[in-house]
Amino acid sequence: MATDRKQQISPSILSADFAELGDQVRSVIDAGCQVLHLDVMDGQYVPNISFGPMVVKAVRSITDVHLESHLMIAEPDKYIENFIRAGSDTVLVHPSTCRSVGDTLARIHDLGSLAGLVINPDEALELTLPYIDQLDQVLIMSVFPGFGGQTFISSVLDPLSEILDTFKKNDILIEIDGGINRKTLPALTELGLDRFVAGSAVFNKQSSPAENYTELTSLLHSD
Repeated sequence: MATDRKQQISPSILSADFAELGDQVRSVIDAGCQVLHLDVMDGQYVPNISFGPMVVKAVRSITDVHLESHLMIAEPDKYIENFIRAGSDTVLVHPSTCRSVGDTLARIHDLGSLAGLVINPDEALELTLPYIDQLDQVLIMSVFPGFGGQTFISSVLDPLSEILDTFKKNDILIEIDGGINRKTLPALTELGLDRFVAGSAVFNKQSSPAENYTELTSLLHSD
């Protein structure tokens, strides 16, 4: 189960310049980043294609920080082992893509990775409750998965207060992904969330990844 309760920014490399991926990853690592978010898309579960285990392996080869792989793919059970062997420390899956959610989570653990479920904006957080004993992490999507740079959907926060204590009591790390930037982040830090995925707010042409990352981390609670 999750033990690190300090709030964190998890930069999503989906928004990085892949021609300079190594340099951009090193930029945020040098700025103190301890976790990276890897958005894996297959063009089936979501209408976009990103990358696979080879990119995870490439990122792992240049850093030992925590890598969380968010599998937005139609049949994750076929590929989980590949992503873990490539270097994923956490594997996050969507319940609707699993033949048996419990079996998928168990397999992730058996292969040596932490396991989490991803809940889309039109899904209920209660979908996680049958698997509460198997979860290390819950990822709340505040945009619909598939593309970076979308606008934050605030309604996903409405049911959070009802289930937050259950997550906390079970030491489940709570992450949110979608539309996270310097404007939306301050209010989110007050809600008891642990980790915030930021893509275009970190990787953009306005400032260096390190500068953007540092600015976002300055908005987090220090304890």
